[in-house]
Amino acid sequence: MDFNLEFHDIVGSAGVVLVVGMYSLLQLGKISSERPLFSVLNGFGSAFILYSLYFEFNLSAALIEGFWLVASVYGFFRVRRAV
Repeated sequence: MDFNLEFHDIVGSAGVVLVVGMYSLLQLGKISSERPLFSVLNGFGSAFILYSLYFEFNLSAALIEGFWLVASVYGFFRVRRAV
């Protein structure tokens, strides 16, 4: 097993931490999906994961992260419009 991490691996892992972290905080009631920060950090997380997938492509992962990015952008503008 090769654990030689490259820059895109680190960026992708940071994206996973952001997405999973935000989802966990949401489920724990520590953050609201009505806060722009929730959508922003989810969006950055998805973008970071998509960046890493550019170097080691996986169609199913790219599809879910693309959807997650679009949903996060939509959520951000929906919340900003409501303010």
